[in-house]
Amino acid sequence: MNDYGKAFALMRDAAQGSWRDYSRHAFVEGMKDGTLPHEAFLHYLRQDYVFLIHFSRAWALAVVKSETHEEMLAASRTVNGLISEEMKLHIGICEAEGISQDQLFATPERAENLAYTRYVLEAGYSGDLLDLLAALVPCVMGYGEIGTRLASQATSETYQDWINTYAGEDYQGACKAVGELLDSALTRRIGADFQASPRWYRLCRTFRTATELEVNFWQMGLTP
Repeated sequence: MNDYGKAFALMRDAAQGSWRDYSRHAFVEGMKDGTLPHEAFLHYLRQDYVFLIHFSRAWALAVVKSETHEEMLAASRTVNGLISEEMKLHIGICEAEGISQDQLFATPERAENLAYTRYVLEAGYSGDLLDLLAALVPCVMGYGEIGTRLASQATSETYQDWINTYAGEDYQGACKAVGELLDSALTRRIGADFQASPRWYRLCRTFRTATELEVNFWQMGLTP
């Protein structure tokens, strides 16, 4: 298991069933053994590109919600990674399939995508950095866990580029940085014993809801 920090591990454990449904979804297992239909993967990739646009905006909101220079730096680095690196993966794969960047940007947003991205943004608009991070980290860390597992278990190279991106050193470093940000933000706002805070249950509930929305996102990928 990857070490993405204390708070993330506790939140993941509190959402065990939903986390398993997310990280072991049929879509993920189809990438592992190469049985995922290519049409489904491209459909997912187009929706995920739209998702990343809103996800980048949510991480930019984390800069606004930050209280220290260190928090601002961590959030801004994540924004840069999303825009400069992760979205490039989607653009490159889709261009190789004859889907231009303009077509990618114009992809109609599915209801499952809309529900997830607006939930994350609303967590930030109505709450503080902790509320926002609780909604953001399931995506960041989940893809890190999935990428690492598939890198060691994949029996097909069909989706190797995707796997390599999320199992790679750069993305894994980003996951660890976000885990450190989550731990330090919790300690700063509610104390080192953050599990004892009345807010902890609510933050775990936000984390679990975002995880359930990730499950719906994978399922959407299976239904072009």
